[in-house]
Amino acid sequence: MRPEILNPLFAEVTALKGVGPALAKPLERLGLRRVVDVAFHLPTGWIDRVARDELDMADAGRTIAITLTAVSYRSSAGRGPTRAQATDARGNYVSLVYFGGNSGWVKKLLPLGELRRVSGRLEMYGQELQIVHPDYVLPLEEAGDTPEREAIYPLSEGLTARRMGQMAAQAVERTPALDEWIEPGLLAKQGWPGWREALARIHADPSDAKARARLAYDELFANQLALTLVRASSRARKGRALIGDGRLRAMLRLPYTPTGAQSRSIVEIEGDLRQSQPMLRLLQGDVGSGKTLVAAMALLVAVEAGAQGAFLAPTEILARQHFESLRGLLSGLPVNIAVLTGRDKGRVREATLMGLADGSIDILIGTHAIFQEAVGYKDLGLVVVDEQHRFGVAQRMLLTEKGQQPPHLLAMTATPIPRTLTLALYGEMDVSRLDEMPPGRQPIETRVLSEDRLDDVVNALGRHLSAGGQAYWVCPLVEESEKTDLAAAEARAETLRARFGDKVGLVHGRMKGPEKDAVMAAFSAGQIGVLVATTVIEVGVDVPNATLIVIEAADRFGLAQLHQLRGRVGRGSGASNCLLIRGSALSETSRARLALMRETNDGFRIAEEDLRLRGAGELLGTRQSGEAQFRLATPDMLNELLPVAHDDTRLLIDRDGGLSGPRGQAARVALYLFERDAGVALLRSG
Repeated sequence: MRPEILNPLFAEVTALKGVGPALAKPLERLGLRRVVDVAFHLPTGWIDRVARDELDMADAGRTIAITLTAVSYRSSAGRGPTRAQATDARGNYVSLVYFGGNSGWVKKLLPLGELRRVSGRLEMYGQELQIVHPDYVLPLEEAGDTPEREAIYPLSEGLTARRMGQMAAQAVERTPALDEWIEPGLLAKQGWPGWREALARIHADPSDAKARARLAYDELFANQLALTLVRASSRARKGRALIGDGRLRAMLRLPYTPTGAQSRSIVEIEGDLRQSQPMLRLLQGDVGSGKTLVAAMALLVAVEAGAQGAFLAPTEILARQHFESLRGLLSGLPVNIAVLTGRDKGRVREATLMGLADGSIDILIGTHAIFQEAVGYKDLGLVVVDEQHRFGVAQRMLLTEKGQQPPHLLAMTATPIPRTLTLALYGEMDVSRLDEMPPGRQPIETRVLSEDRLDDVVNALGRHLSAGGQAYWVCPLVEESEKTDLAAAEARAETLRARFGDKVGLVHGRMKGPEKDAVMAAFSAGQIGVLVATTVIEVGVDVPNATLIVIEAADRFGLAQLHQLRGRVGRGSGASNCLLIRGSALSETSRARLALMRETNDGFRIAEEDLRLRGAGELLGTRQSGEAQFRLATPDMLNELLPVAHDDTRLLIDRDGGLSGPRGQAARVALYLFERDAGVALLRSG
């Protein structure tokens, strides 16, 4: 239960003065629903205001604060801009420009002949100076409110930086003083402020590196402590050893020899299954590295030992795909495999539930439906979780409670993760890495083309379709909005249909499940030649004949996301191509990303480079994670602070009495503050 001292922070955002339903909407769009969300909505930069007594063309491009007098107005017809002509003390002119057509409001804000303190970005417009939408226009008696340095916040329509800053200040005021959870020697060495002081300082001065580092460290420390507690809890639970006799695995007739990495991972998993402590292992492997075979071998060990296995997939499409591939791989073996998703109803569902309960089903594959209350297993011994980042600790624990004793857990991810980040996201797990590709897998040739060659790309697509090939066309990430991404995809699908007719299909996140499945099935069957898709869905369908992928506005994506999308092709024996369409204005970072994509297909190298190239923001697709989404720690802080947090966590557990000592009590509050309290719930003692 959350400590009462934190209640003011976890109140609804409407508890802040001046925040009603209208203001709550733009805050909701930013994910700011509670006071704590506002407090942790840190500035991403700042504006330095230069106080000036007179206007100077040399200041163009800078944000200035200056005393001005409005002398005349000029309004444009319709919704054109309103311009207030103003002068400084020396009679120099500047135009204050407002768009939106409300000249009455501008005249009220800037009455003729009255002094106003005005702040904004000074610009040259032809030979004239202008300030477009000044950020402050205040009577002189209120001008003391104009800060020399002002924070820049991520904003949503309907919010200003000033309003956001005011709300953040209120949120900080509601923040209680908390006991220190950082080891005193470490705190002194780093010279960090207390956590509450750090929060106040970073909102007041976003350039305060010590305050920013302290807050990032706190979040990483809470995360590492939660993972350590989860691991300790798992290790303390008595499970059962699963020792297979090899009879089923001996019957497997593989058309290829497993890679060294697959063989090594299978041995590691088999060793874990032999222990009575439940296995907690993460299997990392790039698309096509052979995770399914490793999972199948683990499931066969469980069945040989007389237990059942469950295979959890994040989507209906992936669940059915895994069902088909496992059924094909294990054909001829006396193993009963079934599939269960939220869409299975009536007699089919009842028969599956009965088979699980009486033990006649050996392996169940499905979506989160497989850990619903009505689903009971006779003897669940092993759980395999695919695309681990889609499931939180709580969801995993629900499934592990389905066994008579805690079952073994094998989690898999196709997102290659840098070693530093593996510690952050999966510090409670042992890790196996599939860092070799099976022989015969064709490398994907990647080319980068400018958007002005789009017609050439469409012509190349036409030749590809005429030769019997299939292709994906991924539409650009327009902004953080599913609606606008969908509009881009629909527009592209219409353009391509005008050329290729009903060979073009469209899938997006807003489609209903059966509708999406029907399009996917048509693409898999070859009835559709081009699958246009938004980026908000996982196109996790295995179509060996699809050997071309076009990714529009590729410069807007992170490396790992581009690599994941590229992995949709190259699944058959034919040569595959990835065309990355870039915009005309490229940043240095975007240029470096696209060059690396052209140069390598190695997901692990790409992941390390992604971490190096990125600043703040979404990292490696973990934004969808229910579990390790960092709000305060930016990717560039991970390398430096994560190992320190890991060591400090060990010190707390091993030397400072865990959660029961004085520092541990403070650390317990930190777990709740940063919402990593699953760790507390799992550790019954302490």
